[in-house]
Amino acid sequence: MNILEHLYPADRGFPLTIRDCGQGDLVLILHGGSGPEGVDPLIEHLSCDHRVLAPIHPGWEDAPRPNWFSSIGDLADAYLDVLAKYAPQGSVVIGNSFGGWIASEMAIRDKAHSIDRLVLINAIGPEIPGHTIQVPRRPGEGKEPLSVAALRTYIDPTKGDETLLPRLSAVEIPTLVLWGENDPIVNTEFGRIYASAFPHSQFTILPGAGHVPTREKPTETFAAIDAFVTSD
Repeated sequence: MNILEHLYPADRGFPLTIRDCGQGDLVLILHGGSGPEGVDPLIEHLSCDHRVLAPIHPGWEDAPRPNWFSSIGDLADAYLDVLAKYAPQGSVVIGNSFGGWIASEMAIRDKAHSIDRLVLINAIGPEIPGHTIQVPRRPGEGKEPLSVAALRTYIDPTKGDETLLPRLSAVEIPTLVLWGENDPIVNTEFGRIYASAFPHSQFTILPGAGHVPTREKPTETFAAIDAFVTSD
């Protein structure tokens, strides 16, 4: 696996740290708040038949983040810039949890039509009345996990964007929304409402999975993604 350092923005940029592996049509994979390792099984699976780019979000691990870079919109614009360079057309974008929020915002802002298909896996993002995001804490610890602290760079993870669902009506690409039925952070009804905001979506519940189905039920998750990515 190689590491790309994509300069963003080009005129006054800082390096985006991007894991790069495999060959073929491009898939961009966006990790969740727990960190890059959460999507490792998906990278390994998809890189057998695709070129996979998997950024480490600025602020996680050693990936640099300038002070001005601090919103979901910043992340979405930066990753659209990546697609413009490496796959101007025909890419698939997959986001888990927090990464799904970024992916949704990318799809809304994709004026160049770089994204052909979108996959959300237990994604957060919209503020939905009656559905509060349950942020986990480590047993026996009063402090929140460092991953949640990193999330607060960009969002308050207990809330969402009240404008997101209405704006998703502009996303015309096929969208797959996968949901672990036992997710302790965002339940299946949240996922169903999320999916219904896309004009061309399918919603699939993964029995026995939680918030990270790629680790908890990899066989079923990969089969659903493979079928969607290769469908006409």
